[in-house]
Amino acid sequence: MKIGIIADTHDNLPNIDNVVKRLNEEKVQLVLHAGDYVSGFSVLRLKPLKAKLIGIFGNNDGDHQLLTQRFQEINGELRGKFAEVIVDNVKIVMVHGDDVGLLNSLIGTQGYDVVVHAHTHEAKIHREGKTILINPGEICGYLSGKATFALLDTKILETKIMPV
Repeated sequence: MKIGIIADTHDNLPNIDNVVKRLNEEKVQLVLHAGDYVSGFSVLRLKPLKAKLIGIFGNNDGDHQLLTQRFQEINGELRGKFAEVIVDNVKIVMVHGDDVGLLNSLIGTQGYDVVVHAHTHEAKIHREGKTILINPGEICGYLSGKATFALLDTKILETKIMPV
């Protein structure tokens, strides 16, 4: 399965619109959002996605109740601060990454094939033991000046960082 991985949208509506367009062009079947939407109105911009959407909260997400409601309105799943997904026998866990101890524990267990995290706004893919770590970077582009997302092919475990 082709999975799109995004994070740190931070209410940048033009960039959210652009990444939705890119994800649809890439024909992803699942989108994972690793948090920091910030406001409920920005979630509504994800509605045109042609893929299933699973998200978690980040440290800058304000009104959790409103964000949950917005996810329901667009038929997405907002799973709190942690999400575990198994696709093609690939075990994926997603946390925002602001709790470094939790992130390091998840990596250290080597119990996941893929650990998705965000928070630093730095796009990075690397391996620790058998686990692939994916930080898709930031959609907002505020810190790095670059808007990026990641693509993961679960059939061949290939991952790449893509520009928005």
